Amino acid sequence: MEGSGSGEASDRAERGWPRAAGLLLLAWAFPVSRANILLAVAYLVMLVVLPVGRRGAWVIGAIMVWAVLSGDREGLWWTERGWALLVGGWFVALTIGRPGTGFLPRALTSVAGAAAVAAPLVIVRGGLWNAVDWQVSQRVHAYLSSVIEGMRQLQQPESLSPVVVTTLNGMAETQIQVFPATAALASIAALGVAWWLYLRVAQGDDQGLKPLREFRFNDHLVWLFVGGLALVLVGGEGFDRAGSNAVVFMSGLYVLRGAAVVMFFGVGQSLLSVFFLVLALLFIWPMVAISALVIGIGDTWLDLRERARAVTA
Repeated sequence: MEGSGSGEASDRAERGWPRAAGLLLLAWAFPVSRANILLAVAYLVMLVVLPVGRRGAWVIGAIMVWAVLSGDREGLWWTERGWALLVGGWFVALTIGRPGTGFLPRALTSVAGAAAVAAPLVIVRGGLWNAVDWQVSQRVHAYLSSVIEGMRQLQQPESLSPVVVTTLNGMAETQIQVFPATAALASIAALGVAWWLYLRVAQGDDQGLKPLREFRFNDHLVWLFVGGLALVLVGGEGFDRAGSNAVVFMSGLYVLRGAAVVMFFGVGQSLLSVFFLVLALLFIWPMVAISALVIGIGDTWLDLRERARAVTA
């Protein structure tokens, strides 16, 4: 859902808040990253640096300040806010320096820039990465314990199946390994919500994000996906994890791109198609995700939407 300064006439006829709501749900899908912190810090940076045309924006800003300062200042408290500040700062700087650039290129560059700034800090302070890794592991296992306890209470007096517990533990370990990729995806989603909210309450513009069917990014990023696969195949200490994170990050983007292509061709535009799509997501979501991934990667070379536009023209 790329940003648009003015937007096309067809986009103007649609409400912008469903796009922001979808991104918010996407950000919440990654519980390791606190989407509310990413959103609040990014919005506050925009509010302080960029022009504000409406006073009501400061009221929401006060609520965001409370959200940022709340919570126990231990564990990942400082890390989350520092990362969000880096991402938000990069995004605002790019917005000022390249105002004609769409939202998604700025968001991707902001995450890459924040990572580039954070990397030297991690290298200089050798134990910093291990500390963050351990804190993420503690958070994920705390979530896992809550889920297992809730499932046990629902299943009383029966005991929870060991197979289910083993599966959940495996999923938790996977989340720990790929948390950099999921944090990057959550950061992009939270940036989108913050950007839409800033434009909506500070400038009165409801079209900060383009529709999902227009979602696309630089085709050269496919080499990050290919490089990640190569690192996974090579294996070895560090290489396997770096490759897995690259694959997970790009897979998330390509699944959205595949969904955009499907929506462009009219799927999900009627109530009946929405009904069947929801059923598919509930019962065969792995197949739906894999199909969207394949379509998204294929669109890199086929550019299906542009071909369709050329034919209809």
